[in-house]
Amino acid sequence: MRVTANRFPAGTFTPAPHPSRPFPMLAAQTRLELVLLLRNGEQLLLTMLIPISLLIGFAVLPIGDLGESRTNAIVPGILALAIMSTAFTGQAIAVGFDRRYGALKRLGATALPKWAIIGGKSCAVVLVVCLQMALLVAIGVALGWRPSLTGLALAVPAVALGTVAFAAMGLFIGGWLRAEIVLALANILWFALAGIGSLVIAARLYGEEFPGLAHAFARITPSGALVESLAMAFDGAADVTGYAVLAAWAAACGLGAFRTFRWM
Repeated sequence: MRVTANRFPAGTFTPAPHPSRPFPMLAAQTRLELVLLLRNGEQLLLTMLIPISLLIGFAVLPIGDLGESRTNAIVPGILALAIMSTAFTGQAIAVGFDRRYGALKRLGATALPKWAIIGGKSCAVVLVVCLQMALLVAIGVALGWRPSLTGLALAVPAVALGTVAFAAMGLFIGGWLRAEIVLALANILWFALAGIGSLVIAARLYGEEFPGLAHAFARITPSGALVESLAMAFDGAADVTGYAVLAAWAAACGLGAFRTFRWM
């Protein structure tokens, strides 16, 4: 076959369409997902207002016996709740309704590769979690919490593993079930996981008086493992068991999402 040489030099015609590079595609999709996430009032209520209100309320109001430093007791649980709200509940509901309204199907039919779609959603979740952590830590410090730099550094792997684990759970549920079921199940699991995480805080406050079986059960759940890992990190220790539990949940839910995820 004879190949005809290009008779026009590059740049002769505008616009000159060409495949976009991977990073600009990922950045554009991340920006879109982030804007959609921050414009959603329900998502902001779940990811920002509820954790901030709980942090201020438990730190200021005389609710329960939280020891000498109320902020030291509640900050790990509030941080875990914020991560769970963004990475799991918000992610699951958003993916479920994107499937219902055909948004994912239409995105999949464009030139945007699937890895960029999933990557954009994941990067948006990571950015919101970073914003949450910075805001909640600042409010905690304003309320009298004094974490060490070592504790904050040790909390980074716990936050990272917790975000990955809950995001995998969100993609698993949101990409598998119908939107209406996802909405109900994600909210029910949010309350259940929040309650299980509070068991870890109670176990740390009451020590041997708290049932050991309940504490052991909480430790093998993603929310309990995350709260324990954060609490131990702020105490200056690394919770290897908690990291392992979070990694196991991330692997299991990630595999489930890979096998069951549907685009419509």
